[in-house]
Parts: sequence; C-alpha cells; structure tokens
Amino acid sequence: MTQAPGSSVEGDADAVRLRLRGDWVSSAGSALESAAADLSAQASGARRVVFDLADVARLDTTGAWLVNRARAALDRAGVPQGIAGASRNQSILLAEIVYREFPRDTKEQGFAAVDVLADTGKTVVSAGRDVVDGVAFLGEVVSALGRLALRPGALRHASIVHHLEHVAFRGVPIVALISFLVGAIVAQQGIFQLNQFGAALFVVDLIGILVLRELGVLLASIMVAGRSGSAFTAEIGSMKMREEIDALRVMGLDPVEVLVVPRLAALVIGLPLVTFVADMSALLGGGVTALVYGGISPDVFLERLRGAIGYNTLIVGLIKAPVMALVIGIIATIEGLAVKGSAESLGRQVTSSVVKAIFMVIVVDGLFAMFFAAIKY
Repeated sequence: MTQAPGSSVEGDADAVRLRLRGDWVSSAGSALESAAADLSAQASGARRVVFDLADVARLDTTGAWLVNRARAALDRAGVPQGIAGASRNQSILLAEIVYREFPRDTKEQGFAAVDVLADTGKTVVSAGRDVVDGVAFLGEVVSALGRLALRPGALRHASIVHHLEHVAFRGVPIVALISFLVGAIVAQQGIFQLNQFGAALFVVDLIGILVLRELGVLLASIMVAGRSGSAFTAEIGSMKMREEIDALRVMGLDPVEVLVVPRLAALVIGLPLVTFVADMSALLGGGVTALVYGGISPDVFLERLRGAIGYNTLIVGLIKAPVMALVIGIIATIEGLAVKGSAESLGRQVTSSVVKAIFMVIVVDGLFAMFFAAIKY
C-alpha cells in the first residue's frame, strides 16, 4: 500500500532541513503534487536548504523530477541546497532525472498591419529561396545528365520504365474519369448559357479550344502532382530518414543519377501521354453531354470540332506537358531530399511538395498562355 508523501521542516532560517517521508511515486497522484508544492513554500526565505530523504520509502522518476524541480527553483533564487540521507539508488535516480525549463516563445505585441507585412515579406523571401534552390538543383540534374551522356550504360532503364508505369499507365483511369466529368460539366454549363442566345452549337468550339489548350494539360498535371509527385517525395524522404541516401554516397553512387533522373525522365515522357488521354476523355465527356443535354448529334459535333480546332490547338497543350513534368519532378525530389529524421517532417514535406507543384503548374500555364497569345499561335 502506498504511503502518502509529505515533508516536515527542521532548523532555522539560516539552515532548513526538509525531511521527506512516505512514497514519492507517481501512483500517489495529486498527493505527490501537493507534497512537492509544499517543498517550495517550506524552503521560502531560507539561506541554505538540505533535502533529507532518509524517511523516503520509495522514489520513482516522477518523485525525483519533482524534488529536482524544487531544487532548481532554489538554484534560480541563489539558495544553496543539497541532498542527505538518500540511498545509492535514490542518488543515482536524482542525478539522472534532470529538471529543465524550456524557454517560451514570447512574441512581442505589435500592430496587426505590421505583422501582416512582415509575414508577407518572409513569404516572399522564402519563395525566392525556393526558386534559387530549384535552379541550383536543376543545374545538378543537367550535370548528372551530362555524365550519363558520356556513360549511357549507367542510365537505369528499368527504373525509368518502372516509374513510367506508375506515372502514366496506372494514372490513366483516374485522369480519364476526372477529365470526362470536367468535360461534361463544361459542356452542360456552356449549352445552358449559350441557349439564351440561340448559339448552343458554339459549345463545341468552347470545349475543343478550352480542353486542348488549357484544361487537359492542367487536369493531367494536377493529378500527376497529387499522385506521382507526392509518391516521389515520400519515397525519397523515407530513404533520407533511413539514411539510404547516405549509403548510396558511401558506395560511390550519385543520388541524383540513381533517384532523381529516372523519376524526371518518367515524368517528362509520361505526362504528355496522360495529357493526350485527358484531352480525349474531356472531349468525349463534352460530346456525350452535347448529345444528351443539347441534342447535338455526334456527326455534327465532330464536324464542328474539326472546323473549330487546328493542329496548333493540340500542340499547344502537349508542348506545356514536358515543362510542367519537369517542374513537378524537381519540386517533388527537392522536398523529398529536404526531409529530416521524423515522420512529422515527412508529412510536412509531402504536403509542401503537392501544394508547391500545383501552384507552379498553374503559374507555368499562365506564362505559356501569355507567350502563345503574344506570338498569336
């Protein structure tokens, strides 16, 4: 049965002896916390304090931590203190269980507008560093490609095919389904609005140009960034946590050549293929909706589509795909290599990878749109 912990005071203000008694163990519950709080009150105003543990029957890590908390408070107050009557095991436990106070983050109160501007500035600086890191990493990739060009046998074709299967082949069903639904939604809304002007047939032009130039590649890139980009970050991050990347370096292998180049190659090859599938699925969705909702027959739809789009309409979307694949791959691998030794870090970098990749895909698409508009292509 647990004896209630407690303490008594002996001596005068010059030298106080605190006699601890009972069981200073965690099973004592709130009584232990109350007894520990009494220690600080009993030692208040003393010039020297001695903790006498001769009558302590049992002492565990919780009790030792509470005793050391009281001792630390006396140290901060400049009061000398010591331990007496402790058994060998108790002395060892008190020496090992160290009380430590962690500094609290005290944020100075300021104006909300200034804080917003400061946070905005930090975000801009962080984004600038990300761009610099990305360009530097791209330089490492180009350097690795140069070395592989001199040693073609070192290129890991099996790894490229493996990742290409996951990026392109296994991603086709979900990309095709999402694109089909988006194409159907765009067609339905287009027909609904154009019917007011008696121009429902022009929905074919809308679907053809919008899907082939913008929507198809955007949907494919966002899906690939969410599926494959996050997977690449998680794979490389897990290897970083288990020190497998350090092992590669010890064996004389370049992690960029072994891990990054095959993944980038798979993305650059696979994303244009997935984009073409997304284009065809979105057009199919639009055609089905045009037939069911707008009464536009497949023959009329195809004839109108042939007149609305040109070779350049398809090429514009496909030209964007390899660039977006390169952006997704670089972001995914950089974030994977930035993982530290904890699961929390892995989750944070995977989230950052997906968010940054999707954001950059939209930015790159906007830049391409302005470029093609400027050259009237």
